[in-house]
Amino acid sequence: MSNFTHWNEEGRPKMVDISQKDTTNRTAIAQSTISLSNELYESIQKGLIKKGDPLQVAQIAGIMAAKKTSELIPMCHPILIEETDFTFNYKQTETGYDLIIQATVKCNSKTGVEMEALTAVSVATLTFYDMCKAVDKTMVIKETYLIQKTGGKNGDFFHTC
Repeated sequence: MSNFTHWNEEGRPKMVDISQKDTTNRTAIAQSTISLSNELYESIQKGLIKKGDPLQVAQIAGIMAAKKTSELIPMCHPILIEETDFTFNYKQTETGYDLIIQATVKCNSKTGVEMEALTAVSVATLTFYDMCKAVDKTMVIKETYLIQKTGGKNGDFFHTC
């Protein structure tokens, strides 16, 4: 018998049984940061990105990714997502700018939305890169992490950074 939650008694992968868990309101917020040049920042501010508004397209891609998480991450349960939203904030650095992208995902479910929030923010960041690479190929995707999650039997989590 395995001690791992995602392995059956024969030692093969399985999806965890959540049928006996309580349905609760759950929220997760994830964040990713991407560095960009002054030139790219100015191009975005002036609306000069030829593919269109990179923030709008990144947000749409992130929402789509949140909905597809269970198709990408093998042990994730498909859940009914009730809200996905984003914030985008620029922070000036010594060498250019950091764009801080946050995704918030909410549901009322038997399992959490941490992976949905992390997937959403990751795909949003990758999409931003794709939208802007013609202007700045030096962009660097930095840390991506869970900021907080609420709901569920394990309680709330707040990243202390």
